[in-house]
Amino acid sequence: MSIYSNTRPEVAASEAMTLPQRYYTDPAWFQREMEAIHFDMWLCAGRTDQIPNSGDFFTRQVGNANVIITRDEQGQVRAFHNVCRHRGTLLCNEHEGKFAGRIQCQYHAWTYKLDGTLANAPHMEKVQGFREADYPLNAVATGVWDGHIFINLAARPIPFSDHLAGLDKKFRPWRMEELKTVERRTYQLKANWKLIIQNYSECLHCPNVHPLLNKQSHYMSGDNEPPQPTYLGGRMDLREGVKSLTMDGTTLRCSLPGLSADDQRHVYYYCLLPNFFLNLHPDYMLTFTMWPRAADHTEVTCEWHFHPDEIKKHGFDPQDAVEFWEITNKQDWALSDMAQIGIASKGYQPGPYSNREELLLALDKFVLDRVERSKH
Repeated sequence: MSIYSNTRPEVAASEAMTLPQRYYTDPAWFQREMEAIHFDMWLCAGRTDQIPNSGDFFTRQVGNANVIITRDEQGQVRAFHNVCRHRGTLLCNEHEGKFAGRIQCQYHAWTYKLDGTLANAPHMEKVQGFREADYPLNAVATGVWDGHIFINLAARPIPFSDHLAGLDKKFRPWRMEELKTVERRTYQLKANWKLIIQNYSECLHCPNVHPLLNKQSHYMSGDNEPPQPTYLGGRMDLREGVKSLTMDGTTLRCSLPGLSADDQRHVYYYCLLPNFFLNLHPDYMLTFTMWPRAADHTEVTCEWHFHPDEIKKHGFDPQDAVEFWEITNKQDWALSDMAQIGIASKGYQPGPYSNREELLLALDKFVLDRVERSKH
């Protein structure tokens, strides 16, 4: 028997079928998902190194919500709806930048401190009962996990620690907060967001589609963790002699300083639902943030992060890792787009999952359960 034989439990085809077409194509269903999932759960928005100083900011579009993420005067990460409290004008039209100590509306110059409080509201002095203290920017909940910034649009978010569900302890050895972003690529996919997670969560397609990846990490080496309410994930082995996932499987970079010998022989693939993919390699971190735009359109931002000690070294070059994943990403994006076209076509009917696609079935159940619960 091969070391990578299929030893996972059997499943019944009648109980492990893909979803009907409308779950991937219907705009009304897509909106229900946004309300029940993306407007209710913690979403990874970016990294703390994007806003190193007070007043630095970037914005994120989540459905019809536009959010400013910044640091206040004390350096604390804050997030606000990008909407003036006067007449609702968009406050900030740039995707990133730096506020000059205040956030000011271009329309009528209502001005807010970096903690969101209203500092100045011109021409309101004769409005009886008006108090500046009553009109702060509408805050969005924030959480920070080892350098990753999360936001939550819900009125009463679950505690951020409950969302992490122990992953903060599991991945503490990687010391992700120390890593620095060196490359960013954004992709526009003509695919439903669920198809992208499903593609990410199995490697049965890897021999056919990812020959470079399969050469360095056997496609059957995956060891999945049982599906959890807020995440899906597992790890894969590096083949003997392979040091990391790069163009030739070698690397001149040292392993990340906190890793055990065992962790240096694996790559971890975790999807923190609903929008964050975390790929942890022995010598670098790859992250994806996923932003659904429509039932058949998803924006994905991929970032490569390295240890500052390696970045400082003479001759540091991240391109061996960047090029590896640029090739692999584009292969996956093409598959996701093709899946969308096929599912949207007249000939599509639900089909059976393999017993090794248990994370895909878990995602379907997660989505259906969240939407059903949101009705009550």
